[in-house]
Amino acid sequence: MKGRRRIAGALAGVLVLAGCSDGGFNGLYGTPLPGGADVGDHPYHVTALFTDVLDLVPQSSVKVNDVAVGRVDKITLTPDTRSALVAMTVNGDIALPANARAELKQSSLLGEKFVELSVPTAEPAAGKLGDGGQIPLGRTNRNPEVEEVLGALSLLLNGGGVEQIQKISHELNDALSGNEPEIRALLSRVDELATQLDGHKTEILRAIDGLAKLSKTLTGQTQNLTNALDNLAPGLKVVTDQRDQLVSMLNALNTLSGVAVDTVTRSRDQLVANLKALQPTLTKLGEAGQNLPNALQILLTYPFPDYAGNVIKGDYANVEANVNLDLDVLISNFANSSQPPIALPSGQPPAVAPPLPLPDLGSGPAAAGPGLLGGLLGLIGGGR
Repeated sequence: MKGRRRIAGALAGVLVLAGCSDGGFNGLYGTPLPGGADVGDHPYHVTALFTDVLDLVPQSSVKVNDVAVGRVDKITLTPDTRSALVAMTVNGDIALPANARAELKQSSLLGEKFVELSVPTAEPAAGKLGDGGQIPLGRTNRNPEVEEVLGALSLLLNGGGVEQIQKISHELNDALSGNEPEIRALLSRVDELATQLDGHKTEILRAIDGLAKLSKTLTGQTQNLTNALDNLAPGLKVVTDQRDQLVSMLNALNTLSGVAVDTVTRSRDQLVANLKALQPTLTKLGEAGQNLPNALQILLTYPFPDYAGNVIKGDYANVEANVNLDLDVLISNFANSSQPPIALPSGQPPAVAPPLPLPDLGSGPAAAGPGLLGGLLGLIGGGR
């Protein structure tokens, strides 16, 4: 019996060692824990990327609203070794959107870590998280560790800002002690300023909108402004080179302005008297109205009309005349004239003009010659 017990114990030891070696621990990690989440008959597998998984281990719980709905299968590094890839198995009856979030939480202050899956709150749910889905880094997070909180608190208390806060408090007390009236007056003025600013809120907003439009306009003219600034350098160089002349000119203008002011000041009474004396003349000129420009038109040609300037060229004058040689009009004018015939000197017979030749209708019009002019002279002389 003792020999059989020894053999059974040796066989059990060999089996334990065989289970621990050559991937035995991985086999233990893959063994479901008693009382774990029920993943059902048709679970689906999803992955999530975390920047840090802390001490999360396989077989940890996956929860939705603090209810275990799955487990963590495996934790590996991504190929770029910058994040951790957590593979999970979730119960097939749990429906989650495709943009679900994953957070690494802790069951209690010193409890185990687990993965919490949740519906996004900052954006509407979309799609459905199915088998093979992945939650990216942008939708994963983790809560701070207790060690991190205690470390930050230790840093604050030992060498942080507590001492500085105490110093600031003492300095404020020293600055405000004895200056209470001034502080109250300052607060009153600040309150008044805030009230006035609130009353001019519309104008301030309008000014801000105007600045925005100006900024947009300047942005649209960036190229032109750049060219102007680039071409401004030569002009500035010229101004710099002529700085002494400009300064001298400004000094001379300053001296001139001083002399002018002194002159006007000294002759103020005379200037006022002259202006008052000019008032009647200016009044009459205003009353003359359009007559003055019309009279000035013949000033240079007096006593002749202003048109004389077109014909008088010095010591002689040209004559401008319009002659109407329409024969019907001429005969009608001569026949209807009321002027007596031109009297000839005594002793001479009146000149009788020969009869006017009739035009040849079969030929071209005859040229005006002595016969026509003679007839005209005869009519003028009284021949009817």
